[in-house]
This record gives sequence, C-alpha cells and structure tokens, in this order.
Amino acid sequence: MSKTPPSPLQYTSTATSDEGTVVSTPWLGERALVLGGGGSTGNAWLIGVIAGLFDAGLDVKTADLTIGTSAGSTAAVQIAGATPPTLFAAAVAAAPRQQAGAVRSDRGRAPAGPMTDHLERMRRIIAASDGVADFRRRMGAAALDAEAASDGSWTPRWRDVVAARLPGARWPDRRLLITAVDAHTGEPVVFDPHSGVDVIDAVAASTAGGGSPYSIGPGKYIDGGYRSNADNADLAAGYERVLVLSPLGGRSLHPLAWGTHLATQIAELREGGSNVEAVFPASDSEHLFGANAMNPSLRPPAARAGRELGRDLAVRLAEFWQVATA
Repeated sequence: MSKTPPSPLQYTSTATSDEGTVVSTPWLGERALVLGGGGSTGNAWLIGVIAGLFDAGLDVKTADLTIGTSAGSTAAVQIAGATPPTLFAAAVAAAPRQQAGAVRSDRGRAPAGPMTDHLERMRRIIAASDGVADFRRRMGAAALDAEAASDGSWTPRWRDVVAARLPGARWPDRRLLITAVDAHTGEPVVFDPHSGVDVIDAVAASTAGGGSPYSIGPGKYIDGGYRSNADNADLAAGYERVLVLSPLGGRSLHPLAWGTHLATQIAELREGGSNVEAVFPASDSEHLFGANAMNPSLRPPAARAGRELGRDLAVRLAEFWQVATA
C-alpha cells in the first residue's frame, strides 16, 4: 500500500495553443474513471450508469485509471469481472425484503436507525475537528474504540460479505486505485495491485464505514470516504479526461473551508489542464441515497435510475471520453 499512488509512465498529448502553435503536454494517462461512494444504493446506481452508457455504445471500463472509494471500490472491481448488462441484471433481479419503517412521501423508506446514528456521529466529530486530518484521526479513534468493545469477529465476517460480491481475490489487470484511511494515524492510504494485499481486503478496508476498522495484518483501516470526500477525484490529477460518477451528487458534510468538497477538487483538476465531467443522480432519484443508502430494497430502483441517466448522457459523454485519432 502507499500514501500516494505510484506514477506510471507519462505520455505526451499534442494540443494547439491560443497563438495557433502546436505544444506538447505531458499526461499520466488519457482517461480516468472516478467511482464514488454512496452505500448499497450508490453501488447499484454506479452499475446502472455504466450499464446505460454501455447499452448506448460507450464502454467507460476502458479507462486508463479507475479510482474506487467505498461502494465505488466494489463497483470498480465488479466491472472488471463481468459485463455491465450482467451486473445490472443482478442488481435488479430480486429486491430484498424492505426494512421495517413507514414509507415516506418522497418514496424512500424512513431512514434506518443505524444509518441515521452514523450520520449524526459524523456530524458531531466534524464539529469537534479543526480540519480534515483531525477528522480522520478522530474517526479512526472512534473505530478503534468500537473494535475494543466488540468480540473481534467483524473483520472475517465482513471479508466474507465483500468476497461474495467480487469476482475473485486477484486484482484486475488494469490500473486501479482503492482508497482507505489508516485508523491508527488518520493518514490516507491508497491500495493498488502492488500493495501486497488481495483486492478483497482492499475493498473491505475501503468499505469499512459502519463502526469497527477492517484489519489487514497489524493494520487497521476505515472507509475511503473519510479520506477527503466520497469521490476522491483529486487522485486523477495528471489525466487528460476525468469522468466522475458521484452517487452522493458531490455533497459533503465537511465545512467548505476544509477544501475537500468534490467541486473544489474538480476545479483543481481543471486548473491542471484536465477535462472533467461529473455525473450526479437526477433530482427525482435523490431520495434513494444519503440516509437511505444502506436500504437494500432500494437497489433495483437506484440501478434503473442510473441506467436511464447513462443512456440519456451517452452521446454527450462519448464526445468527451473517446480519444480522437489523427
């Protein structure tokens, strides 16, 4: 694992300056795909968007770099092991039994207690923190406290859950970064195929947002969404085209002054020369996320909403994504 991802070989892209002269620009790669976190429904929405784009002839799995955070890390590995239509069919095939609770007027279920409690806990820790580094340390400490009060069985149980969602323990044959946070130090961690851990452990660490940390050897890790935001698009710096699929719509509980919001990261990528497109859920499907993100009964509608959006955006995104040939 590494605190910063290793740099691949650069290539040179040609462009025309304002003065009409041809200039060469070094890039780390042509296309980066950023898959953000957003719980169970966020994962289904990501699969749906990718499937909708695929249906319309645009295969974003061809990215030179894929960055996965939390639920996005699961999707990043899933799309490497199965076709988007197959994954979409699995997401909508069977709706799990709905959780108990009154149906809300916005078509979502009443938020489950554990998710609401988790969000409130996060808000309290954010309010007590003096910046994102302090926030990460506090979240790590809270997770370690939760582990100390438990029977210690969560890591193997969570690994089994994650393994059942993935095509295997081997890393995909592509450049993939999976985010997490060191629970002991609060330092960001980026797992990649050279990290010395299998991809199941990497995804399990990136999705460890519910309480206890995930253990890999002596290391303890918490959800990659605590690194900066649910998307971590800043890791795509140096790529010519960056496509961000954000189930949470770029929203963050962090104060704007922390500089961790997705909008800030997109602005910084563009300042560095990257062409960036971000895709957010349509307004009529926002009730499927946030406090309802861990309701598995909402996965099918989230996947369908994502596919419809992907189909609608395919023509515009194809012009952005596809590499022009000389």
